[in-house]
Amino acid sequence: RVDLLNTMGPKFDASQVIEVFLRVKGAEVPGGSSLAPKIGPLGMSPKKVGDDIAKATKAWKGMNVTVKLICQNRVAKVELVPSASSMVVKALKEPERDRKKVKHVKHSGNVSLDEIIDIARQMRDKSMAKELKGTVKEILGTAFSVGCTVNKTSPKELQEQIDSGEVTIPEK
Repeated sequence: RVDLLNTMGPKFDASQVIEVFLRVKGAEVPGGSSLAPKIGPLGMSPKKVGDDIAKATKAWKGMNVTVKLICQNRVAKVELVPSASSMVVKALKEPERDRKKVKHVKHSGNVSLDEIIDIARQMRDKSMAKELKGTVKEILGTAFSVGCTVNKTSPKELQEQIDSGEVTIPEK
């Protein structure tokens, strides 16, 4: 008789590629308590992977970024998956802040429309819009929620100007 309660699952295949997504603070080592449950079962050290994440996110210091860990043969490759909001905040070129001291930051800077279009091109594959114009409007909505202006005007006004045809967005 086979005891069904004491049988283990299938053996873990180390050569299999596993993707793990994490949201971390840039240039900081995420806590072992948040990493361990996700990568511990894959046989990797949370401390080593944490150091790799901190190294890969150095350019995004103090900002929340999504990181994609590609795990194969007990080795993790770190890939950045920047969100629209973190790209807009980075485009503001604000000075770095210590997140432990400065809380509830108001992002009241100004971003050029060219930078918004550039961000839209990078986010194009994630967007559900049919055309680049729609993606630009999505990024403008993000800029509005972040609280910054675009070309010294409200992002909402710019969206209306794009709808009416006053502002044209080049496809390429």
